[in-house]
Amino acid sequence: MSTACPALPAQSRSVFDAALIFTISFTVIAWASSFPAIRAGLASFSPLEMAALRFAIAGIPSALFLVITRAPLPATSDIWRFLVGGVVFIAAYAVLLNLGQTVVPAGAASFIINTNPIMTAALAMLILGERFSLTAWLGTAVSFSGIGLIALGNGLDLNIGVSILLILGAAFCNAITTVVQKPLFARHKPLTVAAWNMAIGGLVLSPLLPGAIAQAQTASTEALFSVVYLAIVSSLAAYGTWAITLSKLPAARASNFQYCVPPIATLIGFLWLGEIPSPIGIIGGLMALGGVVIVNLKR
Repeated sequence: MSTACPALPAQSRSVFDAALIFTISFTVIAWASSFPAIRAGLASFSPLEMAALRFAIAGIPSALFLVITRAPLPATSDIWRFLVGGVVFIAAYAVLLNLGQTVVPAGAASFIINTNPIMTAALAMLILGERFSLTAWLGTAVSFSGIGLIALGNGLDLNIGVSILLILGAAFCNAITTVVQKPLFARHKPLTVAAWNMAIGGLVLSPLLPGAIAQAQTASTEALFSVVYLAIVSSLAAYGTWAITLSKLPAARASNFQYCVPPIATLIGFLWLGEIPSPIGIIGGLMALGGVVIVNLKR
C-alpha cells in the first residue's frame, strides 16, 4: 500500500505500550515493503492487471467485513465521498503507482509518494481556505527539487520523467482522498471506510481480472507471492494496524511515523531486489522528505 492514507481522527491518549509499538512497526514495514513488492510483481504482471488482482484479493474480504459487521450503508450525501475513495484512492492510485514503478525503483518511488502531504496542504489551501505560509512554499520547493535530483540520479530521460509524473499523480490521488473523505471519519469507523474503499476499488478494477488471471497462470512464484502479499499484508492487515494506531495516538503524531517508510523501502529494495540508489538519488530523496517535514512544521 502506499506510505500514506487519509488522515483519521484519534483519541488523545498516547501511551506507548507493546501493542502500539507493534502496530506502528507493522504498518511502517508493511507499507515500506509494498514498493519492492510492486516491482517484484511487475516482473510477471502488467500494471493494470496486477492492480486488479491485488484488490480482488483484498476487496472480497473487505466486502465480507462490511456484511459481518453490519456496517451502515452510506448516507446519500456521502456516497460520492466513498466513490472517490474506491475509484481515486484505490483504483487510480494503484494503477498510476504500478505504471510509474515499471521504471522507477522502489526506494525512489516511496520518496516521491511521500510528498502527498504537500499536495494535501495545497488542496486545503485551495478548497478549505487554509493558509499556505512562506515556510510551506519553501518546503515545497525543497521537496520538488529533491524529486528532480531523484530523476537525475536515475538517468534523466523521457521514460523517467513520465514515470515520476505518474507516481506524483498517485500521490495526488492520495491527497484528493484525504480532503474529500475527512468528514466521513466523524460518522464511520476507520476500518469501515477502509473496507468500503477496497471493496469499491476492487469492483472498479474487476473488468481487468480475466487478463490478470491469465497472467497469473504463467507468473513466477515470486510475482504471485508479491501480489498476495500486497493484498493481505500491505492492504488488509496494514489498514487494521493503522486504525488501531490512530485509536491510540493523535492523527498528526501517528502520521509522523510515515517518514520512516521511504528509508525502509529503500533498504528493503536493496535487500530484496538488489536496487542500489545513486548518491545523487539519495540526496534527492532526503530533500524530498525534508521538504515534507518543513511544510508540516507549523501545521
